[in-house]
Amino acid sequence: MNGKQYTIQNEVKFQGRGLHTGEDVTICLKPAGENAGVVFQRIDLPQSPRLRVGPDSVRTDHMSGRCSIIGQGEAAVQTIEHLMAALHGLGVDNVVIEINGAEVPGLDGSAQEFAQGILQAGLLQQQSSRRYLSLKRPITVSAGQASITMVPAEDFRITYTLDYDHPALRSQVFNFTLGEDDFMGEVAPARTFCLKQEAEALQKAGLGKGADYKNTLVMDESGPVENELRLAQECARHKVLDLIGDLAFAGRPLKGHVFAVRSGHYLNACLVKAIADQVGDHRFPVDGTAAPQQAVVDISGIMDMIPHRYPFLLVDRIVEIEEGKRAVGIKNLTMNELFFQGHFPQAPIMPGVLMIEAMAQVGGILLRQTELHQNQLGLFMAVNNTKFRRTAHPGDQLVMEIEVLRDRARMASVHGTGRVDGQVVVEADMMFSFMDAEKIFG
Repeated sequence: MNGKQYTIQNEVKFQGRGLHTGEDVTICLKPAGENAGVVFQRIDLPQSPRLRVGPDSVRTDHMSGRCSIIGQGEAAVQTIEHLMAALHGLGVDNVVIEINGAEVPGLDGSAQEFAQGILQAGLLQQQSSRRYLSLKRPITVSAGQASITMVPAEDFRITYTLDYDHPALRSQVFNFTLGEDDFMGEVAPARTFCLKQEAEALQKAGLGKGADYKNTLVMDESGPVENELRLAQECARHKVLDLIGDLAFAGRPLKGHVFAVRSGHYLNACLVKAIADQVGDHRFPVDGTAAPQQAVVDISGIMDMIPHRYPFLLVDRIVEIEEGKRAVGIKNLTMNELFFQGHFPQAPIMPGVLMIEAMAQVGGILLRQTELHQNQLGLFMAVNNTKFRRTAHPGDQLVMEIEVLRDRARMASVHGTGRVDGQVVVEADMMFSFMDAEKIFG
């Protein structure tokens, strides 16, 4: 597969039981636009919250040792690793996944059925190029006898060493290079596994309700119980499958060589966080280079595009822009901001409504870049799915990333995420209608 982004051509559905909850669930994969990434949407919850896969959405709570979890606020989806491995392994960059429950169906315990369904739906090449993330220097994370080291490389490859103190799980080493080796034949069919005593403990704890001897390799001293291996070193191969899925949380395709020993979902998530910390911004730039800070649109250009003026102009510069798709804007907060004088004098905090307004201004600038709205001005009409996660203070730099969700002649909607020091402080979906710019600017 070349360096272009891909989505799927047609919708595809999967139904089944969650491995841990045992609940019946349906997911529907839908095509998504360029640079959309992988987005889960909990259609069973009020307002159908959207969860974009990225380092900010990784959960490392008590369940993260048994499965991978994406979550923001009260909304979460668990056991997404096999589906993510299928997407990552087949090179799907952009997709929306509607789900009517809290756990992705387990199917046969591998990525095989997901991958087959995705291939049947078809892959669609898009115009934008992939933006790869390359490490600047090696990273190591460890916990007890488990460790992962990732070093810079020109491709993405994994060397996994499985070495448990168990007769059936000793000294398995498996190597895999994504894009060169056969994902469908060598990795996708490998099923999840656990020791027999672990299976009994999980069920006593109220987990593993959807697991059985068919979709899970339950290993005793002689091998799998009531089952047979599909592949040599199937357990080590499944660990590679999990890594391919979990490292997709980076939000962009990676380049690097991963050396993992006895690692699992928790340590995989720690590696994603460590990569984000090395880069210094959870919104990864191309090939690990520093994010561009030069103004694509400076303050003069901003004032030409939107009518806002002091004290209500809340964006200082635009540092990235992809016409009709995405923009990143900056607001530098100082104690001289008028709103800090009353909100609050002894503990100054940027009002949440002004963070929303600042993102809307970036959205208005982005929409004016298109030929459709070149001579129009976007009027902020509605806001939905708003979440305030942290506060912003004098001295902070609010980095606002805006992505177009829908763009029509009379109406457009965007998703905005505001970050301070790489941490999400606010996000919202915003809607605009349009009027002639001349009516405002004259």
